[in-house]
Order: sequence, then C-alpha cells, then structure tokens
Amino acid sequence: MNFKDTKFLNMIPTILCVGAGSFFGGICRFLCSRFMSVYFPGSFPAGTFAVNLLGCLFIGIFYGLSENVINPNLRLFLTVGFCGGFTTFSTFANEGLQLFKTGNVLQFALYVSFSVFFGILAVYAGSLLARLF
Repeated sequence: MNFKDTKFLNMIPTILCVGAGSFFGGICRFLCSRFMSVYFPGSFPAGTFAVNLLGCLFIGIFYGLSENVINPNLRLFLTVGFCGGFTTFSTFANEGLQLFKTGNVLQFALYVSFSVFFGILAVYAGSLLARLF
C-alpha cells in the first residue's frame, strides 16, 4: 500500500477512531477483570465472563443506536474499537481449555454454555434497549 495514496489518507480518521476505542476498551477490560477477581476469587474466570457479557450488551446497544442515532466513525469507535478492546474471546477460549485440562469439566461446560447463551441474550437485550432512544 502506498502511504501517499489518498484512499489510505482518507482512512486515517477511521483508524484513529478504532485505535482510540481499543485503548479505552482495553483499559476498561483490565479494570473490570481486576474488580471481578477481587470480589469473586476462585477458579471460575468471573472477570472474563463479566467482560464478555458486558461487551455483548454494549455492542448490542451501540449497533442498535448506529441505525439512526450515531455517525459511522462513532460507531466504529464504539463497536470495533471499544468493544473489540474490551472483550476477548481468545482469553475466553484459553480459560475454558484450562478448566477442561485441569479436570473442572462441570465448570468448563457451565462457563462455555452460559457465556454463549447469555452473550447472545445480552446482545438482544442491548438492541431492545437501544430502541428506547
């Protein structure tokens, strides 16, 4: 890609929106996970569970609002940037694998099934909440 290309130059504001959103999403993810680990210690990854559910709720709200309330760059900031930096399904997969490998099969099954089911439910709830605006 030629950096002098006008298409690339026109993408810079979008790239900065996504990057700034990721920065704040990552910080919020760290703080939320840290909070959960203090108040809900144990082998169940409550921090990642909470972050994934909140992220699903947020992305449902943000996409719901983007239909007629927020502009495209703000939508990218909130969804791709913030939610992308906030939620981490790679961490989810790794922690699930660790539960399984350590013989915590029931916790593994609950963690995976609850995360997926309630995540989808949270996206739906977020989209319904967004219609109130």
